[in-house]
Amino acid sequence: MIADPVPQRVTPGTAIGWAVAFLLLGTAATAGLICLWALVAYGDVGSGAAAMMKVGPLSILVGGLSQLFGFGFGTWYAGFRLLALDRFQLRWLPARAGLPGLAGGLAIGSAAAAIALLGAVLLAHSRWSRDAGGLVDYLVSVVKTALVLAPAALSEEVMFRGIPLVLLAAVLGRGTALVLVAGLLFAFFHGLNPGVTSLGLGNIALAGIFLGLTFYAPGGIWTAFGAHLGWNATLAALDAPVSGLPFNIPLLDYRPGSPVWLSGGKFGPEGGLMATIAITLASVVPLRWIRREAA
Repeated sequence: MIADPVPQRVTPGTAIGWAVAFLLLGTAATAGLICLWALVAYGDVGSGAAAMMKVGPLSILVGGLSQLFGFGFGTWYAGFRLLALDRFQLRWLPARAGLPGLAGGLAIGSAAAAIALLGAVLLAHSRWSRDAGGLVDYLVSVVKTALVLAPAALSEEVMFRGIPLVLLAAVLGRGTALVLVAGLLFAFFHGLNPGVTSLGLGNIALAGIFLGLTFYAPGGIWTAFGAHLGWNATLAALDAPVSGLPFNIPLLDYRPGSPVWLSGGKFGPEGGLMATIAITLASVVPLRWIRREAA
């Protein structure tokens, strides 16, 4: 069990307390920003809340940006000011390490998503068919979708692979913290996604552990962000649902096959066994990176 350096005066009890306080602070700041957006955009909070309930690019973008700034504020206030953590402890690494990490994360996240989808096509009778729109429409839509998904992916890394993971890894060890925070808490957060299943939640927990491993790989949080965005954007670019959230991409129409436990069905590949296999295989890569850096 690898334990990271413990910040002064942090015990298991205080680590849990600070993690909970950080999550509550970030959630409150996020809710406040969404309410502010609702007042500016619609004139009242109720109309804005109704708009946020409709799954689509607007709700994903507004929610992702609000969460990013909300938990960014929580990281600055609780992490930097009160706990006196530095950017290296929180794995906010400089560009010389962050940019290669981002590229590597994008590569392994995209590859894992492609493997999961290809497996569903080959073994579970999923398929693509021709949809309306041309190549230019497709490329424009993919870029827009990636830009919409980016804030949400980065905000979840700050939220789950940030202060809570760092503090609990320092007092409980990385392995335990990865399971509890990066995995189980991450899955719990997605428990209300449309069409979620038990296997889907298990795969999301497994994906959280995978992203936690990329967090500790060279590149730090930027590697984790790249892997997260690579997975989500690749699924969306191939017209597959992402954790139950559908995307309407021109040119391609993806139809999940059966059995559902293999393809994931309407929840997307994350609801099927092919994702379990793909994420497990992808986890080997950051493990090798971590061992190579430690050698």
